[in-house]
This record gives sequence, structure tokens and C-alpha cells, in this order.
Amino acid sequence: MYRKELYVFDRERPVKAIVRSYTREDFPGLIQIQQESFPPPFPSELWWNEAQLDNHVTLFPQGALCVEIDGRPVASSTALLIDWDPSDADHSWEQITDRGYIANHRPGGNTLYIVDICAAPAYRKLGLGKLLMQSMYEVVVALNLKRLLGGGRIPGYHLHAGEMSPESYAEAVLAGALKDPVMTFLLRCGRTPVKLVPGYLEDEESLNYAMLMEWRNPFREASNEY
Repeated sequence: MYRKELYVFDRERPVKAIVRSYTREDFPGLIQIQQESFPPPFPSELWWNEAQLDNHVTLFPQGALCVEIDGRPVASSTALLIDWDPSDADHSWEQITDRGYIANHRPGGNTLYIVDICAAPAYRKLGLGKLLMQSMYEVVVALNLKRLLGGGRIPGYHLHAGEMSPESYAEAVLAGALKDPVMTFLLRCGRTPVKLVPGYLEDEESLNYAMLMEWRNPFREASNEY
């Protein structure tokens, strides 16, 4: 089980936070985070349900993390293990995560794949998303995996789709000419682009594209094997 205590900052005010594995007792709070983050008209059937959460803590508890502040979970992230094959990079979120149920989790996999990361709106200014991402890097190191991997939406793309391809948009973000809410955030977290994936998830803002981004384990011996 994972647990660490530290301080995050609300402007200049330190706020004590606990990053830990979430448990069944946290399920109502985790669902509440989704409700606060994705209110109607977002379809409620797309929020986490208890069957999905139960799979997370049963199949791979090391990849089920939350941030607790003032005695309640206010952010969470979920992952599973996969065997990553770069020659077969294209996939959808539903395929790679088993629609969030992670029944395809492979205990001997070489890659930690991020299923979801979410923070309650009132706590987003505290940098909890980056904190959770760094915690997942620690899981990669602890399990001696090759990398962390995941698809990031590019929600700023719809504003420029009439004038540039998604590839050109991603290049502009990397060059610093544009800023994307998700891709730029992941770059700040230490992730690097691998491949632009079409049809990753239904998302009008991203025109269904996502940038597959990784973090390589620096403690693994260098080799030609991807």
C-alpha cells in the first residue's frame, strides 16, 4: 500500500495532504469527486461506479491512489499494468482500460498505464494533479517498470482545427507557440510525447485525438528494447 504525507500550497498557505492508496471506504468520496468535476449535462453513467472502483482496489491496489485533505479524498488517479508494444501504438481509451474496469490488467506488464486523473474543482489550484503524477512515477520505480504511459486529450485543438492539422497543433504546443490545457500540463509533469492517436475517445474539443505521452524509468538500464 502507498502512503506519504507532505504539504501543498494554497498560494502562500501550506496545506497538509496525504497521498495514499484508496480503499472501499473511499468509494463514495471518489464518486463525489467525479460528480463535482463532471456535473450535468455530463452523463452520470460515465462517472466511476462501485464495480469499476472495486476492480481497481482488487486487481491493482498499487495503481489506485488518492489525495486526502482534511479527512476526505479530493483527488484520485488510477492505473493498470500492460505489456506495451510500440509497433501497435494506436488504441482507444476503452480498449486499453477495459472501459475503466481494468480486467485486462497484466501483473507482469512492463508499463504503468494511466486510466484516469481527477481533482475536485475547489482543490485544483493546489497542484494535486502533478502530485499524483509524481506519485505514479514512484510506483513505476518501486515496481521496476520501464515507463508510465497514457493518452492525454488535446482540448485546445478545436480552436485551431480550421487552420492546422492535429500534428501541427502538437508541434506548436511543443515549440511553445501554443498552450494546451492537458498536453502542456503533462509536459510540466515530465511526460514526453510518443504518438498522436486518432479516435482515442469521444471528445469534441480534441476532435477525438489524444497525445500518447510517457515517462521513462531513469533507474532501468539503458537498452535498445523499447
